[in-house]
Amino acid sequence: MSSHLTVGVMRFVMHLPESGSLKSKRQVVSGLLRRMRQELKVAVAEVGEQDLWQLAEIGVTCVSGDSRHADEMLAKALRFVERHADGTQIADVKTELIRL
Repeated sequence: MSSHLTVGVMRFVMHLPESGSLKSKRQVVSGLLRRMRQELKVAVAEVGEQDLWQLAEIGVTCVSGDSRHADEMLAKALRFVERHADGTQIADVKTELIRL
């Protein structure tokens, strides 16, 4: 019996124009990432731009037995960010599905 494993990976940059300090950026980003983990059951972390006040590079991963489902999970994660991160702009989105 052959089974497939698909790992979905997404990276995007959030622009937080209202952020005036690293502390305010971290409050927004950490709250958003915590809610994504709880509600979407994905692995998510800030992976770059950690020293910039108004930019955050975010990585999201998921695992599924079906590549379509993994792709849908990543799309759902992006929609979640767009809905819940008021005043932020999403840029430079890259996704990849890796079949193992």
